[in-house]
Amino acid sequence: MPSLDFWYEFASTYSYPAVMRIAPLAEDVGVTVNWRPFLLGPIFANHGWADSPFNLYPTKGRYMWRDLERICEAEDLPLTLPPVAFPQNGLKAARIARAGKEDGWTPDFTRAVFTANFVEKKCISMDHVLAEILEKLGLDAEAVMAESCTDLNKAHLRADTDEACRLGIFGAPSFTIGEELFWGNDRLEEALRWAVKRG
Repeated sequence: MPSLDFWYEFASTYSYPAVMRIAPLAEDVGVTVNWRPFLLGPIFANHGWADSPFNLYPTKGRYMWRDLERICEAEDLPLTLPPVAFPQNGLKAARIARAGKEDGWTPDFTRAVFTANFVEKKCISMDHVLAEILEKLGLDAEAVMAESCTDLNKAHLRADTDEACRLGIFGAPSFTIGEELFWGNDRLEEALRWAVKRG
């Protein structure tokens, strides 16, 4: 069965529509999605950036927000501005999402966190926000959050971020099929077609 690695960052604006769109699109064409949360901070640091490019270049940032509004309107996705300065800190959410990979709840958790960030105006770096999401998914929030902070799980997330660097990933969302890289929400359909063709 063809498969695709889906690389996303919880602070990434363009990851939001991709997260909400990818599952039904992949199912329609028979592609298995490997959800790969990772961290853009270390990648940006490798480029000498101390902040998001959308903050470093305000004109680009203003365009991004308007572009995201158009995308969400076209996809019938709700959108509100996050409650804190962009970008939010997605480290804890990424660790939790990584901890859930083997048990299969990472996609549901991921969608709920993006909804909390870009729809409900919640601060996704807050423990109580993440715990509430886990509880709504029927999970033991205390146990999951403890597991997410283990040295082993932290090492897994670091290794995933290192792999993203090795693959040449420089932004989110990104999609890889083997060594083939597609970047951006607007490349999702193209990445799925490539996966089907190469599957």
